[in-house]
Amino acid sequence: MRVVAAVALLTRSAAAQAIPADSLAERLRRAEAAIAVLQAQISEQAASGVKSRSGAHLELTGRVMVGAFGNSRRVNNVDNPQFVRPDTTAGVPARGVGIAIRQTRLGLAARVPDVMGGVFSGDVDLDFYGGQQPSTGGRTFPLVRLRTARGFVRWPHAELMVGQESPLISGVNPVTPAAIGTPEFAAAGNLWLWLPQVRVGVSSTGSIRFGAQVAILAPTSGDPVASFDTDYDLAERSQRPYLQARVSATWGDSEMQREIGCGVHQGWLMPLASRVDSRAVACDATLPLSEWLGIRGELFTGEGLRGLGGGAVGQNFTAANDALGTNGGWAQLNLRPTFTLRVGAGCGVDHPDALAIRRRNDACSAYALRSVGPMFFGAELRRLRTEYATGRFTNDHVTLAAGFEF
Repeated sequence: MRVVAAVALLTRSAAAQAIPADSLAERLRRAEAAIAVLQAQISEQAASGVKSRSGAHLELTGRVMVGAFGNSRRVNNVDNPQFVRPDTTAGVPARGVGIAIRQTRLGLAARVPDVMGGVFSGDVDLDFYGGQQPSTGGRTFPLVRLRTARGFVRWPHAELMVGQESPLISGVNPVTPAAIGTPEFAAAGNLWLWLPQVRVGVSSTGSIRFGAQVAILAPTSGDPVASFDTDYDLAERSQRPYLQARVSATWGDSEMQREIGCGVHQGWLMPLASRVDSRAVACDATLPLSEWLGIRGELFTGEGLRGLGGGAVGQNFTAANDALGTNGGWAQLNLRPTFTLRVGAGCGVDHPDALAIRRRNDACSAYALRSVGPMFFGAELRRLRTEYATGRFTNDHVTLAAGFEF
């Protein structure tokens, strides 16, 4: 064995000595040139990249969406309606079609690996759904709107969040290619309105992870405001914040993570000289049954819930200024036959007390969404049915969407 090893060593040594010196020098020169090119590329990327003052890693994201839409009847919002209007105007057609790009979104995310002993992540999400300029351009000159702005510090068994986000008790939304500016089934069982808030939560370990969270939220009545209107609304006049709490159970990981949670909401409104309660109990579920099939949904019961995103079909009070009670919820089934194709269907309902002006609002939709590289193509058919004292009115809404993500 020693003889064989010696022979092999002598052979490798001879082969190395057989390589001309000029050949080794040429190889070294090429390697140094390649390293120099790589260093130049890295320096160029570092110089042109977005930097934050704190040194956080930043990531820019976006979703450009062009949507062609049509309705069979008058609605509260033509490109993404939530309920049907009962009124008609003589000589004005009830039907119409249009194209808009104002549901386009832009986002910025930041991450710092060590903050207060945990991991910090934050993001800001904008769209162009904030209204339109009073000009001949109309919807082609949309206004920028802040959707969410969140900062998280996460530890192994705890979390702190500061920013603007969906209500703690109703954080799940349906999948849709068309309802981006306002989530699907808003005013038909989906409480969604993004509110400034502070949250803290804790969680356990194990195959089933139990969690508990509490939140202090900005009080809001959900009433529309006029230009330059900075007066207190009916919730802010109560001089008390909204309060929410939620418990949950989570199991599984990644695409197969399942979660069920229930929470409570307490707030106050002041339509007159005395406070009126805004309160709710809500539950939600996100349940992937397999890699290609899943269901999600929410349900709630409460009163005075317009400020959480259109509860009671966007109504807070009865004619006597009492808090208007309501029950609602939604559910959606989603399928992913291939990696690039997703289809789904669902329904939602909000059923206020009989004293409401809008007494019931139903919404059902079906969609298909196909991805091709950075581009996507989608279609959605939505039927809305809103009940008033004078009868029920139905609208068929169609959206064809196309765009790209980055």
